[in-house]
Amino acid sequence: MARVAFIGLGNMGGGMAANLAKKGHDVRAFDLSAEALERAKAAGCLPVESAEAACDGAEAIITMLPAGKHVEQVYGESIFAAAPPAAILIDCSTIDVATAKRVGEAAQAKGLAMVDAPVSGGIAAANAGTLTFMAGGTSEAFARAEPFLSGMGRAVIHAGGSGAGQAAKICNNMILGAEMIATCEAFRLAEKLGLDQQKFFDIASVSSGQSWSMTSYCPVPGVGPETPADRQYQGGFATGLMLKDLRLAMEAAASVNANTPMGAKAAELYGAFVEAGNAGLDFSAIIKTL
Repeated sequence: MARVAFIGLGNMGGGMAANLAKKGHDVRAFDLSAEALERAKAAGCLPVESAEAACDGAEAIITMLPAGKHVEQVYGESIFAAAPPAAILIDCSTIDVATAKRVGEAAQAKGLAMVDAPVSGGIAAANAGTLTFMAGGTSEAFARAEPFLSGMGRAVIHAGGSGAGQAAKICNNMILGAEMIATCEAFRLAEKLGLDQQKFFDIASVSSGQSWSMTSYCPVPGVGPETPADRQYQGGFATGLMLKDLRLAMEAAASVNANTPMGAKAAELYGAFVEAGNAGLDFSAIIKTL
């Protein structure tokens, strides 16, 4: 097993680091939150006092940070100087494509191998070790990162060169954001037309309207498998994070002159929902607006 530095132990990173520790890796964990460090310790990780300390002797350095500015700062101020030359750098944060490419190029200039590997699956998948990773970087870097990513997920896919992982993530989540709104609209319309919600689910989930938002993440309480809707929309994928991803997608679309009207409308609707004080609710809670 390997020594792994894990920097960023929030809702996602905490579960990911814990799964690496369960696999037998020596996980040196760092976060600015003392509470997060205590949870990491209870999960079998060794808390350390800084990002630099986490990197000491590490064979893999994994980051899970809130935004591009944090990624650029932590790598520029701490990781690049402290990383052993043979370490593989893996950033699992969801950030803008331009920053991912810039940090990847900076790593390459320093002779370090790096992949951008954002995730899909949410908190439950992070805790269960069933995330999907979409990775950008060279084939050689991906081959070195893959064993560590596999320790935290069930699907690990090489999307292409540097930044490709982030591109895949924001495109995927643009589909998800728009798809969830359409699913919520359909359930509300079905209800107003007098259809039983469970009956509509039974029909649509095996018909052409079927989608992940329908069958795996139904926004209606008591219908289909258990979802955040059954917990008053607590847990799951926060609306604030969905809005972040949609805005990243809109920034990327503008940078390449892509026309994304459905994505733009989804970003507008989630933006209004967040402004109304719902950033912490699961993104499927947008059904409350219909």
